[in-house]
Amino acid sequence: MAAPHAQSAADPVRGADASLASGDNNPPGRLPLLALGVGSFAIGTGEFVIMGLLPDAASDLAISIPQAGHLISAYALGVVIGAPLLAVLGARWPRRNLLIALMAVFAAGNIASALAPSYLSMMVARLLTGFPHGTYFGVASLVAASLVPRERRAQAVGLVMLGLTSATLVGVPIAATVGTWLGWRSAFLIVGALGALTTLLVWRWVPFVPADRRASPLRELSALRRKQVWLTLGIGAVGFGGMFSVFSYIKPTMLELAHMPAAGIPVVLALFGIGTVAGNLAGAKLADKALMPTIGAVLVWAALVLGAFTFTASHPWLGAINVLLVGTTVALGPALQIRLMDVAGDAQTLAAALNHSAFNMANALGAWLGGVTIASGYGWESTGWVGLLLALGGLVVYAWSMLSMGRQGAPVVA
Repeated sequence: MAAPHAQSAADPVRGADASLASGDNNPPGRLPLLALGVGSFAIGTGEFVIMGLLPDAASDLAISIPQAGHLISAYALGVVIGAPLLAVLGARWPRRNLLIALMAVFAAGNIASALAPSYLSMMVARLLTGFPHGTYFGVASLVAASLVPRERRAQAVGLVMLGLTSATLVGVPIAATVGTWLGWRSAFLIVGALGALTTLLVWRWVPFVPADRRASPLRELSALRRKQVWLTLGIGAVGFGGMFSVFSYIKPTMLELAHMPAAGIPVVLALFGIGTVAGNLAGAKLADKALMPTIGAVLVWAALVLGAFTFTASHPWLGAINVLLVGTTVALGPALQIRLMDVAGDAQTLAAALNHSAFNMANALGAWLGGVTIASGYGWESTGWVGLLLALGGLVVYAWSMLSMGRQGAPVVA
């Protein structure tokens, strides 16, 4: 029985045979990835559905819409705090058990959100619901990578993240529609049910591998001593922000600048969702072939399509097509997740979880800078310039990472 212990958390990328060496009878293949994908679909739906229900929530909780918007910030803050905290505290847990616990907390948080009687209790519920977000995606990515041969790791991670991108296309519209019909609280009950379903599917389909006996909180924290971990997180926190700078203000931009009719906005949002799904799948496949070149190429692509939005934003159809292309920059996600696995050493769980803290920082940074330029009188199209500059900033961090690897004598291309 020594082999399973040796394979565990210290080496998450050996392949399906190694990950199933514990003798567990759970089925291999796509069922574990499906279970993990359902969880990411639940989290994606739960994170974004509130955006379409803010007026309803504000009315029911007797607050203003801007105050209701703080519920979004509370969730994002929970992600940033919870990802490193839970990753370190769960270092000694078997990964399947940790995933089940994380999704149970997520499900309970959404049910608490649906039942919250006041604004304060709702804020606390959203904060705590965000805690499992980053750690779930990090651990789920490690488990997914362990279920396939090394040359298919990014595609496995991409399938997990496909649940998140699909949520923007399918889950959020459905939950928001139900929330409009039955009350905004029903949307959170749906997400809570999805979280509960995920706990069952993970327990049934994800193979059990014993925890690494050498794992410890201190070993996980060792990731913070690695320069390449910080540089990879920097690429995501800066380079990914451009997508959010444009998308955060896409509705008023298309209404006010492109003079698109309100009925066309759902089409634009659907195009963005299609772009994220396509970008996620394409980026994962390319990352398996050439990891570092893919990261650099996606950043260049992001700079081009975000910069182009400055010129297309005033045209309804050109702007809508450009929004689809902006969605494809999500291709950066699976590639950075795999990169962190490669540079984190023994501190896999914390590094993987921090990837989603970086993405939420990118969300906050992009939305904030986009709002600053609009408020300063540069126009709705200025979010494209912000996106271009952030993508270029990500390229600077990427170049720093590559040069640092070269000076250390490490292989430049993974």
